[in-house]
Amino acid sequence: MKSIRIAALVVAGATGLVGCTTVEKEVKKEEVVKAPPKVVEKTTREIFTDAVAAFDAGKYDEAQAGFARVAAKFPNNVVVQFNLGVISERQGKLSEAAGYYEVANKLDPKHKPTLLNLGRVYRLQDKFDNAIALYEAALKDPANEFDVELNNNLTVAYRLAKKYTQAEATARKVLARTKDNPDAYKNLALIYFDQGNFRLAEFISANARKLDDKDPGVYNNLGLIYLKLDERRLALGQFQKAVTLNKDFTPSLFNIGAMALSYRDYDGAEKVLSRATELDNNSYEGFLAYAYALDGQKGRDAKKGLKAGEMFERVLAIKPGQADAVCGAAWAYAADKAGWDKALTFLEQCKAVPTTSATDQQLIDSKMKGIVAMQKSGQPAPKPEEKEKPKAAPTGPSLLDKVSDEAAKQDPGAAADPAATPAPAAAPAAEPAAPAPAPK
Repeated sequence: MKSIRIAALVVAGATGLVGCTTVEKEVKKEEVVKAPPKVVEKTTREIFTDAVAAFDAGKYDEAQAGFARVAAKFPNNVVVQFNLGVISERQGKLSEAAGYYEVANKLDPKHKPTLLNLGRVYRLQDKFDNAIALYEAALKDPANEFDVELNNNLTVAYRLAKKYTQAEATARKVLARTKDNPDAYKNLALIYFDQGNFRLAEFISANARKLDDKDPGVYNNLGLIYLKLDERRLALGQFQKAVTLNKDFTPSLFNIGAMALSYRDYDGAEKVLSRATELDNNSYEGFLAYAYALDGQKGRDAKKGLKAGEMFERVLAIKPGQADAVCGAAWAYAADKAGWDKALTFLEQCKAVPTTSATDQQLIDSKMKGIVAMQKSGQPAPKPEEKEKPKAAPTGPSLLDKVSDEAAKQDPGAAADPAATPAPAAAPAAEPAAPAPAPK
């Protein structure tokens, strides 16, 4: 019986072993190879449309990339070159914008939006003779001889170049054809203003106000006149009136900020000028004033000095070598340890500026030695001295030039298609034109 029991155990064990080794057969499914999705390339028009949408959304890099793709296929299309210029102008890249506009102008010398925008960029670059030559060439075309926008812009260019006789003659040419043109009156008033005839400028501005009492530019110009007449309260009232009519009217925002600077109200100036530079990133005068507003606060907050330094650098990006910005950046960055390396670079440049006096050069040498010593010892930056603080004139000529261009703006029209909106004529405070229609 014992052997039977062992045999039974063996059989049971064997049965268990068999059960553990049983393998089910897998059912293999036949693999289906799918073809890769077909890549459908966008048409040129679709690429252009996407670029316009990106532009409208403020995605300028994306818009530029789209228009560049179109330009690669249609290099001689004036509309595409113009649009690339508009984007560069929005980005504050004036030299690049001028390059695109110049290409567009060569492709079609009669393309008016290009004429207007290129002339504006030339004026922003202080290339007044270039702007004058551009407008004069366009006006030689009999079809353009009495064009209001071109003549108003030529008036501005003549005035900024201090060619007052030609400026007045051109303004009166416009008025001879359109006697109720408020922009021509504003230009004429500023011609007299620049020559110191403030009462006559006030009288002409009053006429412009009668023609259009909702134009913020008229009140802004009156504010400038009252400043020259030392009637500061009246001046501020006119600037504020302009902003009431248009809260984003950049020239008056700049002037309100400049007045705040003159009273050493640096906080107030910072708030206004911050907004103004957001609206107009092509004005080196605006960034200079904003930098001064920040620099005036570095004594109690060294970080304001660093930000001031950044704004001075924005000035230099627009106008390389601008002396006030070079020296301003030097002292602003010196206010905080994080800016010492840049401070040393700019102090060297400031020392080399021709207008830097021997006394200031000695101060610069002393400051540089102090920074180097502190860097070696690891000492914190000392509190900025009051004597380092730049002083800003509230009504300097640069601000006046900035404002004056408002006199020659163009009616943007009421096109339903945002891509068809024409360019503003002269006002650098106004936004550049939206992209033009797509090439067919």
